[in-house]
Amino acid sequence: MSDNKPFYEHHVFFCMNERDGDNCRQSCGKAGAIAQKHAKKRIKKLGLSEPGKVRINQAGCMERCEEGPVLVVYPQGTWYTYVDTDDIDDIIDTHILGGQVVERLKI
Repeated sequence: MSDNKPFYEHHVFFCMNERDGDNCRQSCGKAGAIAQKHAKKRIKKLGLSEPGKVRINQAGCMERCEEGPVLVVYPQGTWYTYVDTDDIDDIIDTHILGGQVVERLKI
């Protein structure tokens, strides 16, 4: 039974990959862990963590390491990079709540 409507209004995936050793590629893991926890708390505080509303998840490597740390918001498929929790708040306020892309963070 599918009505082609996404289950979540917004499904946000944070790259949490951590590379071992002296790999030349950047790793999103540490930044992703902090940002993902912050986003989860903020979405819950806003009352948006109900089923079908907003889901914050962690993901493994999403192959955009050089642009990281990264997250992607579905169903739109909008990719973002970020520096700190202020950027995460901007994504939540502008994209999740306001329906507009945060152009300065879009990749």
